[in-house]
Amino acid sequence: MFDPVEKLKEYIRQPSVSADPAFKDGMVGAQRFVSGLLTEIGFKVEVVPTALHPVIVAKRDGNSHWPHVIIYGHYDVQPPDPLDKWKTPPFEPTIIGERIYGRGTADNKGPLMVHIAAVARLLERNPRLPLRLTFVIEGEEEIGSKNFKSFLLENKEKLRGDFIYMSDNGILTPDQMIVTVGLRGLVALEIELTGPKSDLHSGMHGGVLMNPLQALAELCASLHTPDGRVNIPGFYEMVVEPEQWERDEMKKLGLQEKAYAEFLGIGEFHTPPGYTPFEAIRFLPTLEFNGFSGGYQGEGTKTVIPSVARAKITCRLVPNQTPQNVKGCIFSAIRARCPKGVQMNITEQHGATPYVVIPPDRSNTPKGQSPALANCFRALDKAATEVFGKPPIYLREGGSVGLLADLKEVLGLDAVMMGLFLPEDNLHAPNESFHLGLMKRGIETSEKVLATLAGM
Repeated sequence: MFDPVEKLKEYIRQPSVSADPAFKDGMVGAQRFVSGLLTEIGFKVEVVPTALHPVIVAKRDGNSHWPHVIIYGHYDVQPPDPLDKWKTPPFEPTIIGERIYGRGTADNKGPLMVHIAAVARLLERNPRLPLRLTFVIEGEEEIGSKNFKSFLLENKEKLRGDFIYMSDNGILTPDQMIVTVGLRGLVALEIELTGPKSDLHSGMHGGVLMNPLQALAELCASLHTPDGRVNIPGFYEMVVEPEQWERDEMKKLGLQEKAYAEFLGIGEFHTPPGYTPFEAIRFLPTLEFNGFSGGYQGEGTKTVIPSVARAKITCRLVPNQTPQNVKGCIFSAIRARCPKGVQMNITEQHGATPYVVIPPDRSNTPKGQSPALANCFRALDKAATEVFGKPPIYLREGGSVGLLADLKEVLGLDAVMMGLFLPEDNLHAPNESFHLGLMKRGIETSEKVLATLAGM
């Protein structure tokens, strides 16, 4: 009998941090573990090399008339730092109450294990299941899936399917299934301002030159208006307002702003006019400062004027924005506002295109939508209603999964995204965990979805 919790424990013990070469052995260990697990349940597994970390392609072929589901996941995780904030060792799975703790439990090892377990249980009961299945599991999602599009282009013939089925997205409570129908895009960049040729004594030289840190602060302060909007001409030009059905779905959640503020640990929201906080994180683009550096960062005081100051920035994008049609106005505004007396360098980093798929039976459902995709949405709606006791809610999410746009562009496939992690799961932070009760419900739901698609 396939035991998903024990399998997940073994999986978490593989320290598969894609961003840090020091974790190379952990990346290999995670890849081999998943490859072996899928081989055990009857899949033909191929490990496809890329320029960095390989992609696992595991196939179960069959009659060409059977539906073909492609299940996506990733075996890499975020770095565990800061280690002193963990209550349990990050790569030693620990169950406390209804949760299993460890890096990667929720993102994405637990959710991927949900679908592997669902498939394993279906095949145990019916080895001749009339369903074609392909797992595509990459090792670079946490570093922007930088080689994934090249992989798709080189292997698209073996990845021809009906739609993508995945769970790299969240829900808000363990008793309400949310189906994600959209994700924001991304533009990431770093600004570097250089002043004097080296750090200077602030007493001997202060007051005669533009301090790069001051210049950076003035520049960054100019990028927002007091009401929270992004202060860049043209930034909102391509933005498409949400449909009324999307706002109606939001209302079904019954979310309370006070409870959300308490969860965040803030006294008040800073949301652009006309949007609730819950709408803003799904329907609006942003420009956020992710890090500042320059000058002395240690304990106490060091009286210097730094030679260099840097800021890391990410912009979240919504339909119909893309990295290509917004980065020009962003970069132009930043360059135009660079204070005199410093030199600027902008480094463009990874980006992602927003993704939206409209579920069936909405008034504006595209006429050309794949019947197989619509069948999966309806199967998930039915399964989630049976398992959770109420229908799922269809929402966009604030995060970014850039590979969805690549899958759509290269393979022509849309995605059905079943949410499986919770806000308190601490993704990308210390003490990451995964709710075991939700894991159980997720397996049952996924099993029902796949059985329905197979005509069982």
